[in-house]
Amino acid sequence: MKKYLNWMRAASVLLVMLGISGCASTPDKLQPPRLTVVSASMTSADVFSQQFRVRIRVANPNTVALPVKSIHYELFLEGDDFAEGDSDAPFSVPANGEQEFDLTVRTHFVSSIGRLLSRLSGSNRAVVQYTFSGHVVVDKMFSPKLNFAESGAVDLSRR
Repeated sequence: MKKYLNWMRAASVLLVMLGISGCASTPDKLQPPRLTVVSASMTSADVFSQQFRVRIRVANPNTVALPVKSIHYELFLEGDDFAEGDSDAPFSVPANGEQEFDLTVRTHFVSSIGRLLSRLSGSNRAVVQYTFSGHVVVDKMFSPKLNFAESGAVDLSRR
């Protein structure tokens, strides 16, 4: 019985030491990345749906690389709900760096497209106000979802 208690104490001490060293090697809490819309263009359209290519820039404020598993997003243009969905493929953003990727956006909201076009017609402007929000799922064990919300303007004539 004494041998068993000594073994249990040794195992407990080892587990506590491993836990402490694991915490010491864990990087600081990840800061959410900054996501901005670089460009947007329609790639196809029919009576029922439209498809857009939206170029997104992701800026990583962290001192470690950010392995992005997916991004769940909502995109508003000129205040109207434009699209929501999830990114297609994982990618990595270098520490304190930036990465751009294309997001394929499909929308079925013909009325929202119509409102957007009517706001832009006659004004001779191609710059549109946007709000882009959601969360980033990081491909690291025990990492929480990183929420983001950005607003800005995008030039629709830029490709």
